[in-house]
Amino acid sequence: MRLLLVRHGQTPTNVDYLLDTAVPGPGLTELGEAQAAALPEALTGEDIEALYVSTLLRTQLTAAPLAAARGLDVIVRDGIREITAGDLEMLPGDTEKGELYMRTAFSWAAGDHELRMPGGESGAEFLGRYDAVIAEAAKSGVGTVAMVSHGAAIRTWTAARADNVDIAFAAAHRLDNTGVVVLEGSPSDGFKALSWAGASVAPAGEGGPTGEPLDEAE
Repeated sequence: MRLLLVRHGQTPTNVDYLLDTAVPGPGLTELGEAQAAALPEALTGEDIEALYVSTLLRTQLTAAPLAAARGLDVIVRDGIREITAGDLEMLPGDTEKGELYMRTAFSWAAGDHELRMPGGESGAEFLGRYDAVIAEAAKSGVGTVAMVSHGAAIRTWTAARADNVDIAFAAAHRLDNTGVVVLEGSPSDGFKALSWAGASVAPAGEGGPTGEPLDEAE
């Protein structure tokens, strides 16, 4: 299966750099709407057979132009929503408490699945729900599936499940609004990332230092 993980278009809370993960969440900014409108052309070379979105409004609005252009039904699944911020909800992502959000998420990718977001879900819960949607798509037999999801969720899941993406790479490479991570593989055989926002993915271990590029929930 070819898997396209697409971050949604820009929202007002992205602009304000806030951890905003509650359902249904905000809509898109004017720029976000333009980003969504550009998706069909950006993905023109992809033979997308299924289109998934999360329960957050911003993913559904982002996917709408692509669904219309391709004649696809939109499949809504709670499992690919953003990592729940819990007690960190609506905090600025660039503060000490806000940065705890991505540090916790990347700890999950490193294997500490029992660690819990303050007031929120554990790594096992997040990866379990995200894995379930990926498995559903794989079981359906589609060749290429697009999932409009969220920045922190995409980066964390990819770091945890793609053989050639480590935490250093995911931490050092933000995913801009409507950025796409392209992977191939299956739940049984594993996944390999082919590209990250249009650039080839460095092999695991060559992603550079983790540094502190910790961004807000998206």
